[in-house]
This record gives sequence, C-alpha cells and structure tokens, in this order.
Amino acid sequence: MRAAVVRTPGEHPELGEHPDPVPGAADTVVRVTAAPLVPLDLLCASGTSYFGRPAVPYVPGVQGVGVVESSPELAAGTRVWFATSAGMAPGDGSLAERCAVRPDDVVPLDADVPDAALAALGLSAVAAWMSLTWRAGLRAGEHVLVLGAGGAVGQVAVGAARVLGAGRVVAVARSERARDRALAAGADEVLALEGDAEALAGRFREALGGRLDVVVDPVFGVAATAASRVLSDGGRLVNLGGASGDTAEFSSAVLRSRSASVLGYTNNALTPVQRRDALEAVAGHAAAGRLAVAHEPVPLADVAAAWRRQATGDPGVRLVLTP
Repeated sequence: MRAAVVRTPGEHPELGEHPDPVPGAADTVVRVTAAPLVPLDLLCASGTSYFGRPAVPYVPGVQGVGVVESSPELAAGTRVWFATSAGMAPGDGSLAERCAVRPDDVVPLDADVPDAALAALGLSAVAAWMSLTWRAGLRAGEHVLVLGAGGAVGQVAVGAARVLGAGRVVAVARSERARDRALAAGADEVLALEGDAEALAGRFREALGGRLDVVVDPVFGVAATAASRVLSDGGRLVNLGGASGDTAEFSSAVLRSRSASVLGYTNNALTPVQRRDALEAVAGHAAAGRLAVAHEPVPLADVAAAWRRQATGDPGVRLVLTP
C-alpha cells in the first residue's frame, strides 16, 4: 500500500510503498479516507519526546476517518473515526491507505459531515467538548474565556460554549488570522494575546463584563496567570496544554477567596465510552453547522510539504491528508 513512512526520527516522512497492515484477531482494518496532521504526530516522530525514540520505519498518524474493510464486529463499509498509538508504541498509523485498529479505538459515526471536516475535528474537538462539559461543568449563562482560540481546540471550544448556552464567549489568540478563525467560530469578542499579566487581566475583565466562570486553556503561561486573576466566585480554569510555556503564576489568596479551581485535562483520562459519546455529540453538532475546524485537504502525496507547514507551529488551518 501507499503510505507516509518515517525512516529516520526527526526527519519528515516520505511517500512510499509499505506492507499492508496485519490485523490481530480482534482488530478492524480501515480504508483511510482522511487523516489530520496534528502536533502529536510531529512530537512522536521527533525521537525526542517522552514516549521515547520510535521504532522505524513506521507510518505516523494518531487518528483518522475511514471505511471498514474487515472487522469481527463491524460490517464492511461502516464509516468510522479511529485512533492509533503510532509513534507512542510499535505499530503503524493513519497516514496510509489502510490501517489496523484495536477494538476500543474504532468509533462508528453516521453524521452527515464530510470526511475531511470530521477528521479535522477529531481528538481536538473531544478535548474542547470534554473540557467544558466533564471537567468544567459549564452551566447555561456562564461567561467563558477561550485562550489559544485560533487553534483546533480553541475553535471548537468557542463553538461548543455557544452550543452549551454560555452567556458570553471571549476568545484570545496571538496572530490576526488566528483571531479571525476564533471570530468565525462564534466568539462575541476576540482579543490579542499581548502584554503582561496585569494588562491582559484588565482587558479580559473588561471584555467579559467583570464575570468569568470558565477558562479553556491550551496555552498556560502568562495568559493563564492573567485569566486566574479574573475568575469569579466558583470559577474554573481547565488547562489542557502548554503552548506558551510549562509554568504559570497563581495567587493563593485569589483562588481561596473565590473558591476558584485550576483543573488539568487530558484525553488520555477518558474511557472509550466517554470518547465515543463526545465524538458522537461533536459530529452531531458539526452536521448541524454549529461546530467546525478550519481545515485544508492535502493529497497524501504532498505529505512532506504538509509536514513542514505543520512544523511552523501555525499552518493557518488543520491540514488533513487524503490518501
């Protein structure tokens, strides 16, 4: 089969011939129709991540969308979303014509959403949805601040906050085109991520009308520091990434006086049932036009160029490879 193959950790994959997947007795073989290129793919392939140096050659790609070719449980032709551990454990991923997937990592989805759009949502949408619902327990009417709102997680968080009945949604992003994406996702107001914590806190407070109940934070650093100073009584800051650094400064007095919470989030903590339910919810809202991630389909043959674009940190949209 044709596949994107990493032959040397730290270098981009190249399109080439690769052996067809050999499924285990319980595995599903999926014919891949769309696979997003995400930061985790590059991290795993770098050879310097906390997962260790991957065994090469291997096919990267930690998630995708496709159609079942063979399965002990699902009928051939069933449309599915799937996850892989490519680069984190031995085995091949989604950037190929076919992929073998474990039973818990296959989710049938019949929502009327194009494959590339569904792939662009994927685990980023799960993270945004579950940060707001499961971790933050967002209630209708509450005010939400979304940091890093131009990225895939941020775009879905903005749209999901709207879907879940937030009273006001303010987005924060660094670049102008990222702010445009956040505005398109449905934010009431979009702010530039600039200035020190004190200045940011003042701008957050003004934009939110003096009320901040939930923060979705994939960036941490100075933005999280500023947001924590604006939290209202019972406010919750959910951190799910550190794009701006691994540390932030929080005031004990502020957190205690407001009974505020700082909560961590990772998709790895979800059960297969939680992940499936989140994907079904997201796909349903996407089919109704309420959730989306800006994306660009790219032929698998152009994987090297797409990989280099992703390595810039902000390729402008979610790149989705189509075999």
